[in-house]
Amino acid sequence: MAQQRALPQSKETLLQSYNKRLKDDIKSIMDNFTEIIKTAKIEDETQVSRATQGEQDNYEMHVRAANIVRAGESLMKLVSDLKQFLILNDFPSVNEAIDQRNQQLRALQEECDRKLITLRDEVSIDLYELEEEYYSSRSSCCVWAYLRVDGLPGEGGGAVPKTIGNMFSDVKGSFDPQRGRDPRVENC
Repeated sequence: MAQQRALPQSKETLLQSYNKRLKDDIKSIMDNFTEIIKTAKIEDETQVSRATQGEQDNYEMHVRAANIVRAGESLMKLVSDLKQFLILNDFPSVNEAIDQRNQQLRALQEECDRKLITLRDEVSIDLYELEEEYYSSRSSCCVWAYLRVDGLPGEGGGAVPKTIGNMFSDVKGSFDPQRGRDPRVENC
């Protein structure tokens, strides 16, 4: 396994042991499979009877098949060990994945910020237009007349509120909804 970065001695030794296990297990599978194929051939003349030879060959095939299965399980365990080694020791790729996710989230945050700023600007413009329309309408004339006469609470009169919310909170108690205007204000 050629690695681009230098590994500590213990990790290098571990990787070498993984490589040796891989080669041993593959060799075991190949040798046992080859011997099973050789055993399947029928020999013409042997010193033992055919029945005895058949039992011996059957037993040998079972043992060799069990060896193949054992080597296969060992390879599966090796794959599991390699995955665990990679997960636990591959910090650069983990850090790279974290950095990529951070970049994605930062881009999403910037996009949301831009949309919120655009929305704020549009709402501000619309609110300004609505305030202009409200202040120039006839119904606001009555409220302005009241404010010019009485002023805001705590002020000397003639004060004009900065926002619509301030204006309504100051006159809400004296507004008559059936008549549509403040009863203290005349000629509106």
